[in-house]
Amino acid sequence: MVVAGVLALYYRIIPAEVCEGPAGTATCNYVARDTGGRRWFVKAYPASADLGAERRALELAEFAALGGVPVPVMRRTLDDDLIATAGGLSVSVAAFVEHAETAEGGLSGARWAAVGETVGRLHRTLARHPDGPPRRGPSREVCDVKRGRQRLERLLSRYAKQPPNCPFEVWARDAAQERLDGLPATASMLKALPSTLATQIVHGDLSSLNLMLENEKVAAVIDFRPPAHRSPMWELGRIVLDPRTVLAAPDWPAGLATAAVAYREANPAMSVEDLLTVPRVAAGYLACSVYPLSEPLDDPAAVTSQLEAYGRARHQAQRVLWERVEEAEEVLRDALH
Repeated sequence: MVVAGVLALYYRIIPAEVCEGPAGTATCNYVARDTGGRRWFVKAYPASADLGAERRALELAEFAALGGVPVPVMRRTLDDDLIATAGGLSVSVAAFVEHAETAEGGLSGARWAAVGETVGRLHRTLARHPDGPPRRGPSREVCDVKRGRQRLERLLSRYAKQPPNCPFEVWARDAAQERLDGLPATASMLKALPSTLATQIVHGDLSSLNLMLENEKVAAVIDFRPPAHRSPMWELGRIVLDPRTVLAAPDWPAGLATAAVAYREANPAMSVEDLLTVPRVAAGYLACSVYPLSEPLDDPAAVTSQLEAYGRARHQAQRVLWERVEEAEEVLRDALH
């Protein structure tokens, strides 16, 4: 009823029904149907949220839409704000994406090219963002082995003080030790990267949960983060080499090549040299990551059966990427030249 009141008072949306929507990582989400039958996605922010940062993220989504990226249309308040706050509740409202599903099921068929084209269009658009043009940055900042070592050692120290008490925690601790032991080989693998890589404003959290698909097409890109310079090749690899895709599609190097070709057609300013780094950057990033191995200690309530399955898939996919990185680079090279 509180959400319904905010919609009526601040957005001039008269809801006929409000129900819980898809679970968010840090938000409570609702779906509202107005008296005309149109549905709206309502995101309610926690009291601790940085609403300034959330507004910048929503503005970035609107900027991406100007370049033709499929982004749900934001509904502004009567005062032309992107977030309304009333009675301690802060919400944003966007058009509900009908007949779509997340990309959690992985990429296959024509979806490879569709996703590659969409990410290329996204990066081409965000390269013109007023927060700064693309620039070159040290490749070690994309896959920071030194920082990865510090995080893994800190995590293992915490597990030593608080021994695991369930099978997933035991697995997470052992996986962290395996990653730590493999960091010298990871550092050696990453020496093959160019000394610098492109950085620019990117989506910031382009995961399979934040990419909506309708059949073979991209229906929507959602849940942007505030503008920040990061590697666009890290972001491309994060979505097209999602662990579930890598494990479910043995021909993923060919799929990656298809996505990369479509990406470059949409964003010809990106160099072939940078695009060739995608599989190595993806493998190196996963090897240096502590997520979700740290979740049992950082946020035990977040450890669900789905997260456990994803954690195991992520760890296994890192091995697969490692084993086939040179093959993937060769397939990419043939496709892009």
